[in-house]
Amino acid sequence: MAEHSGTAAGHPRGPESAERPGDLVLGVDSGGSGLRIAVARAGDPRARPLATHTSREPVRTGPAGIDADHMLRQLLPAGAELARHVGTDRFAAVCVGAAGMGTLGDELRARLPAAFGARRLALAADAVTAYAGALGQRPGVVVAAGTGMVAVGTDLTPAGGWRRADGWGHLLGDCGSGAWIGRAGLEAAMRAYDGRPGGSRALLARAEAVFGPVAGLPAALYPRPDGPAVLASFAPEVAHCAAGDAGDDGRAGTAGDTVAAGIMADAARHIADAAAAVCPPGTGRPVACTGGLFALGDPLLSPLRTALAERLPGARPVTAAGTPLDGALTIAAALATDRLTLPADPRLLQITRPGAG
Repeated sequence: MAEHSGTAAGHPRGPESAERPGDLVLGVDSGGSGLRIAVARAGDPRARPLATHTSREPVRTGPAGIDADHMLRQLLPAGAELARHVGTDRFAAVCVGAAGMGTLGDELRARLPAAFGARRLALAADAVTAYAGALGQRPGVVVAAGTGMVAVGTDLTPAGGWRRADGWGHLLGDCGSGAWIGRAGLEAAMRAYDGRPGGSRALLARAEAVFGPVAGLPAALYPRPDGPAVLASFAPEVAHCAAGDAGDDGRAGTAGDTVAAGIMADAARHIADAAAAVCPPGTGRPVACTGGLFALGDPLLSPLRTALAERLPGARPVTAAGTPLDGALTIAAALATDRLTLPADPRLLQITRPGAG
């Protein structure tokens, strides 16, 4: 399912308001919830979208990694339609940010430059576009967390490059992520069901309210290809129980569940550990958190503030300025105007431009 919109004011642009060739850039954000594409002016330092296209069909991942054919079948027609919509025949630069680009993006890196024919093209891991959306082009740390979790940092120097921690998926890492919190909450529910120590009757009640009898949960969960997203869907229930939004019967209560609160505190420590691992040397470095996980609110944010203060006492927490799509537009605009200072990297930020390589 695709959606298309014009400017923020809702007035589409057509050929009668054509931009000069090279005035516009294209940004792409490909993730677990689908594909988002936008156009911005190359000279706009904030890279505000003029028009956007959204597909709710995520790009598939297969044995060879991210399915380049599947992405191109969505991306090329949508990009051409956006070009017609804003009245241009080409883009000055393109940035494609994709989840899994760093570890599963070999086919994309091989196929996209020729497919686009763009002289200025950036292929970025979603962690890098999240960084650019949150902090722009300044040194610091960004933690991007939703279903998964990854932290990236840079001092902007070629020698320092990018530092990355976690982002290894729900089986090997993503510690503190939505999938991690949901799995920990469901484990506590199963412990309560069995009568083992460490269980939570509040989480058991919420698990049965959401999924039905928990004895059937393994058979329902393990075969699903969207297992991480299903686990992450339980993270808000853990947060609610931690905040005292549910009692032992799964309904309104007065005291927070200590097991759920412990899970949220552990998640905060994992996130702070990842941020500390990638923080470049120096004091006063900005640290921004971005992604849907932080909408869980105070049950996560309160212990996270404490954990960050302990692990990064010299850092400066800041509010993320924008989204990964904003970051893709920021990178494309900087690339088009020779203002890109984010360090290139063979896997995290591959740059194609005249004279590059």
